[in-house]
Amino acid sequence: MKTLPSSSSKAPVKFRMPTKENLVPIRLDIELEEQRYKDAFTWNPIDPDSEITIFAKRTVKDLKLPPPFIMHIVQSIQTQLAEFRSYEGQDMLYTGDKIVPIKLDLRVNSTLIKDQFLWDMNNFDSDPEDFAKTFCDDMGIQDPEVGVSKTTALLSVLPFYLINLNIDSSRPTLPYSLQPAVAFAIREQLYENAVQSVAAAREIRLSKKGRRGAEYVPASKAGGTSLDLMKLFNNKYSVVRKRKEWDVYGPTVDLLSNEEVDALEAREERNVRSMI
Repeated sequence: MKTLPSSSSKAPVKFRMPTKENLVPIRLDIELEEQRYKDAFTWNPIDPDSEITIFAKRTVKDLKLPPPFIMHIVQSIQTQLAEFRSYEGQDMLYTGDKIVPIKLDLRVNSTLIKDQFLWDMNNFDSDPEDFAKTFCDDMGIQDPEVGVSKTTALLSVLPFYLINLNIDSSRPTLPYSLQPAVAFAIREQLYENAVQSVAAAREIRLSKKGRRGAEYVPASKAGGTSLDLMKLFNNKYSVVRKRKEWDVYGPTVDLLSNEEVDALEAREERNVRSMI
């Protein structure tokens, strides 16, 4: 699988998602009145906050959830957007080529997907949704929740356990253009790497201030942490794979039988109940 071309620059890069569209991955996990609602979708951070309430009311109505879910959905989305916005304007660590591994390990209905590949963090023209569409086309994935865009795609409903997968609320519904599960998994990992890049740049600045005596920062904190983060972003991943890595990077897609799905969902339900 090819690595996306680099568009890196030596100038400091301010925090944003390393993709063409600056969308925030949002996860919801809310339990009220013996019902649990889980959701995963992307959100445009420049959309007005009033859209959050509209989205929450529509979701509660569509899924017939108790009205108190509205407030909790709104608060959770606002909290995650506030965290994303807190990084805006901060420098991301520049270390030249920044190739990171992305891993997929997810199940949607009866489809199991596992894969890992390399992604160029310096390519701000990359498109996880386009990548996901190509991936699903190449692998012949036909499951609608994996291979077809839906504004609200209900994955499974257990007695008290709702799992829902949404795509970007600001986008129109397209018949076959977004692959929500795969694209979201990619965006979530890219977001984590971008946050770590900001943390690495911050720790290096603190370490330099400490050495100048302008601000005391314990070496065990500033030096140690920045060293660990620098090590993370200085890892050199080659696009030419060794023979022993061929199987590791090979994608696999398995279709479970109805019996296997039932057994897996029963185990997931037991795990959920054990945490309550």
